[in-house]
Amino acid sequence: MQVLYFAWVRERIGLPREEIETTAQTVNDLVAELSAREERYALAFSDTSALRVALDQELSEFDAPLDGVREVAFFPPMTGG
Repeated sequence: MQVLYFAWVRERIGLPREEIETTAQTVNDLVAELSAREERYALAFSDTSALRVALDQELSEFDAPLDGVREVAFFPPMTGG
C-alpha cells in the first residue's frame, strides 16, 4: 500500500510517501502501526483530530476499513482562502 504524507505531516515524518506492507484492518489500526515504528511517526500522529485521511483519493474517516485500498494519504485540514 502506498502511504502519502502532506504538509506538516510530511515534515515531521521526513518522507513524502512510502510503500508499506500492513496487516491493519482500519485507518486507526494503520496509524497505531505507524506510530509504533519510531518517535517521528508517533509525533506526526499524536493528535488525529488535527488530521484528515483520504483512501484512494476520497476523503474518509479513521474507522474506515482498508480492505482493497491501494493509497492512504494523511494531511491537515484544508482551509478556504
